[in-house]
Amino acid sequence: MPRTNRPRSPFDLFNMDDPFSDPFFSDPFGSLGERTELPIRSETATLNVKPLPANAPPNFSGAVGNFTMAVDAKPKNVQVGDPITVSTTISGRGNFDRVNGPALENDRGWHKYPPSSKFKQDDDVGISGEKTFESVIAPNEKKTAVPALTFTYFDPSKENYVTLRSDPVPIQVEGGAAPAPTIAANAPTAAPASVATPVPATKPADILYQLNDLGSVRPFLPIYGQRIFWIAQIAPLILLLGFVGWKIRQARVGDREAQRLAARQHEMAKLVRELRRGDVSPQVYFSQAARAVQLKTALAKNISPNAVDAETVANTFGLSEDERAHLRQLFERSDELRYSGRGNGDKTVANRDREEVLSLLESLRA
Repeated sequence: MPRTNRPRSPFDLFNMDDPFSDPFFSDPFGSLGERTELPIRSETATLNVKPLPANAPPNFSGAVGNFTMAVDAKPKNVQVGDPITVSTTISGRGNFDRVNGPALENDRGWHKYPPSSKFKQDDDVGISGEKTFESVIAPNEKKTAVPALTFTYFDPSKENYVTLRSDPVPIQVEGGAAPAPTIAANAPTAAPASVATPVPATKPADILYQLNDLGSVRPFLPIYGQRIFWIAQIAPLILLLGFVGWKIRQARVGDREAQRLAARQHEMAKLVRELRRGDVSPQVYFSQAARAVQLKTALAKNISPNAVDAETVANTFGLSEDERAHLRQLFERSDELRYSGRGNGDKTVANRDREEVLSLLESLRA
């Protein structure tokens, strides 16, 4: 290419005089070596995975680890039919995603509602911490205590199943069928029978004879002094009070259900926004994705999100075989990243993985 003669600008003179414009300062070791990609492979780790014993108790939900349980109930003084909130905290180390709420040892005479839960982790991988369950129960009859709650898990160090049993929580339940109303001594008594006056053989023609000839006269009893009047007044009042109590109870239960539903919908919307951004680590992202799938299924079936697994999701939304395979991969990858610690080095999620997760969430339509 022919060289053109053009006047130099002041910037050209500045670049010629600048000692740091030399390429050496941008890459001082560029001429000393070259870049080469080398494959690195780790050693194979040998694992011995033992199956769980076959004699699992009926209330075993798959929890493996070492746990403790604390139970409390409030309020302690209620009426028959009033709600009681039972708080259970399970602490320890293990797979908390398989920890379900404890069950009443004896639920006779109790009306139960689905529990809610929250988990507070003490480490980065989520295998150490505490999980709190709140369930609402209502007594259908007089009770003196909330029955014991039981929770079963598998202890890998002892290699057997362990069942935790709480102590009954003392409470006072009042109320029940109201006694039949009775009239006190204020009610007037029946007048004694009057003695018959003998009729004279010959009827005198005066006024006294006419009064005696009418026979015994029954005294007049006001209507408010009669037993039937008070029964007719009290019976509707009892029915009205019962109806008002039932409506208050239904309103309380409806408010709790509405708050629980609104909380799940709020959590679901928040997770979807975070999944669309995808600016978190793969461990957090796939854990949030699995939680979003559980919440969407729980909202569709009105069940607890903690009881939702891959088969429940597939059966609820009628997924195809390909969608079922993507769903299982999502749950398996979430468990793998949570318990193995892999993926902590990656800062963000690949676009392809994020698109697959969002597409799977869109396909979950009832």
